[in-house]
Amino acid sequence: MHSGGTLITRTSGGQVRWWTWAGHRANATLAATLGTVVAPAQRVNDCWIRLREDVDRQHWKQAVADVSDQLCQPDVDQRAVKGLKFGEALPPRLAQATLATRFADLEGAQAVLEEPVRFVTLTPS
Repeated sequence: MHSGGTLITRTSGGQVRWWTWAGHRANATLAATLGTVVAPAQRVNDCWIRLREDVDRQHWKQAVADVSDQLCQPDVDQRAVKGLKFGEALPPRLAQATLATRFADLEGAQAVLEEPVRFVTLTPS
């Protein structure tokens, strides 16, 4: 762990994870915002975001430069849209926008982006 910020770890197998500990909504917001470095088709969780295997410090710095002003709302699964109460009464784009707003944590994502990041390579013990 890194008490002064977040952590990006690379395993000997090449998996790269950004340990944000920010929660599901903030991580979903960050994953949508940082699409160029986030591994495609990943499932968001509360603790970390899986990054592409080729992400290094330089890629990271480019990806997060000035991104604070461009935070994106997370993608919404169509199953969630279908499950939205009274969703059939809404135009599809409005239903998606409503859920994306509910699923986003812009403040949490912003706070994580402001923290320092440490890169660590994990070695098997």
